[in-house]
Amino acid sequence: MKSKGSIALVTGASSGIGEAIAQRLAKAGYKVYGTSRRGAQGSQQLFHMLPLDVTSDESVEAAVSQLIRLEGRIDLLVNNAGFGVAPAGAEESSIEQAKAIFETNFFGLIRMTRAVVPYMRHQGNGRIINIGSVLGFLPMPYGALYAATKHAVEGYSESLDHELRTRGIRVSVIEPAYTKTQFDANFLAPDSQLDEYREVRALLNKVIKKVMAEADEPTVVADVVLQAAIAAQPKLRYTAGGLANRLRLLRRFAPARLVDAGIRKDLRLDATTASPARTPVLE
Repeated sequence: MKSKGSIALVTGASSGIGEAIAQRLAKAGYKVYGTSRRGAQGSQQLFHMLPLDVTSDESVEAAVSQLIRLEGRIDLLVNNAGFGVAPAGAEESSIEQAKAIFETNFFGLIRMTRAVVPYMRHQGNGRIINIGSVLGFLPMPYGALYAATKHAVEGYSESLDHELRTRGIRVSVIEPAYTKTQFDANFLAPDSQLDEYREVRALLNKVIKKVMAEADEPTVVADVVLQAAIAAQPKLRYTAGGLANRLRLLRRFAPARLVDAGIRKDLRLDATTASPARTPVLE
């Protein structure tokens, strides 16, 4: 796909990874429309902002229709909007909370895809890039809901790429590890907290804060998005950053029992205190 003059839509672009992606695409020659629930322009001048709530059918339809009225086409969709739940036991989140994270991280992505694919089919070309996570192929304990949404993104994207390839549309998933953003600051607290998990919650939150401070910059992810967007033969999956690459190799080549034992040992899951010292995804 040529970048100069192509029209790109990036969800969740008001800050963090989404903003970095929108900026990188704009610098590469795309005409970029970012989205957020407020749609405020902010201080950046490289791309336009549209109001969009990915959990609302009406909002998605309105934003995509506005973009088509303005530009007449859409060449690239980057599904980035999402949030996580603070480290917690899987049983500490209610069904309502589980539905809420899937509503944004997965069903929001589906809404956006359904809204743009008809236009891409009519054009005979297009790219859809979904921001996944290493937790989509190597789940971290005490992050079950977020990992589940990213597994869903992986499966949906792979199936969709098979379906749309003959229409001139390709789908890719970007798999970053921890990235230096305010993502952890926006974690939802588990809404059914149990005293049994109090110690492990506190320790994992400290670990996450330390790792986020030392993580890759969002530009690392943005560069990989651009790579996938302009590739003549795009891959289905791209890892973003050195840690993500190492974890993908570990998952692919290390025996499953060894990976499982390493995770349990590092998190001390078999100890009576269940107090984690370190976790392999944070190294």
